Amino acid sequence: MSPIVIGLLLASALIHAIWNAIVRNGEDRFWTLAIICLVGAIAALPFAMVLGAPAPPSWPYLILSSLLQIGYSLFLVRAYRHGELSSVYPIARGSAPLLVTLGAALVAGELPGTVGLMGIACVSLGIILLTLGSNRPDSKSTIAALATGIFIASYMVVDGLGVRLSESATSYAAWQAVVAGFLIPLSFIVIRRQVPSLPRGKAGVLVIGAGILGTLGYCIAVWAMSRSTMGGVSAIRETSILFAALIGTFVLHERITLQKILGALTVTVGVVCLSAG
Repeated sequence: MSPIVIGLLLASALIHAIWNAIVRNGEDRFWTLAIICLVGAIAALPFAMVLGAPAPPSWPYLILSSLLQIGYSLFLVRAYRHGELSSVYPIARGSAPLLVTLGAALVAGELPGTVGLMGIACVSLGIILLTLGSNRPDSKSTIAALATGIFIASYMVVDGLGVRLSESATSYAAWQAVVAGFLIPLSFIVIRRQVPSLPRGKAGVLVIGAGILGTLGYCIAVWAMSRSTMGGVSAIRETSILFAALIGTFVLHERITLQKILGALTVTVGVVCLSAG
C-alpha cells in the first residue's frame, strides 16, 4: 500500500472520529446524523453530475451499500444513546477489519499477505485493548455497537466489490455519497414522521463541516479499495479509534488508562505492518 493511500486513509480516519464525536454530543443524535448525511449528499451531487454515472454493473452494489448504511446509522445512534464515545466506538469500529477481511475472502477470494494479516491482527488487538481501557458499556450499547460493526463490514465489502465494477472509483464514491446521503434523512422522516428544525449557530457550522468532510472521508476509503485490499483499507481506517481516544480524552474529558496507551501503540504497529504488506 503506497504512502499516499495510507496518508489519505489516516485523514479519513480523523474525519470519521470527529463527526462521530459531533453525533455523540448532538441533542437528537439521529437527526444530527441525518443532517450530516444530507449535507454530504448535497456537497457530492455536483461532483457526481460532472463525473457521470458509474458503470451499470456497479449500481446494485451501490444501492445495497446505501441501504446497509441506513441500518448502520440506526444502530450507531442506538449505541450512542446508551454508551459513551470511548466505549461504543472501539467495539463498533474494531469489529469491522476482521469481518471485512473474512467477507472479502469468502465473496471475492481476496487474501492479504502474511505481513498484511499481521497488521490486521495488530490493529484489531489494539482496538480490543482500547476497549478494555474504556468505561464498560451496558449490554444495550454493546449489542448495538456490535450490530453497527456488522453493518460497517457489510457495506465495506459491498462497496469494495461495486467500485471494481464501476470503471471509475471517483464516480462510484460520489454517487454512493449522494444516494446514501439522501436515503438516511428520508429514513428518519419515515421512522419519526416529523422534520425537526435545522441546527443553527455553532451547531449548524459543526454539522455542515462534518457533512462535507465526512463524505470526503468515505470517498477516500472507497477510492482506496480500488487500489488495495478491502481488509487493509478497513484496518487503516479503523485507526480512527486513536483519534477518537484523543478527542474523548482532551475534548470530552474521558479518562485515559494504560490499556488505552498500549492499544494506541499496538494499532500503530499494525498500520506499519499493513503499509509493508
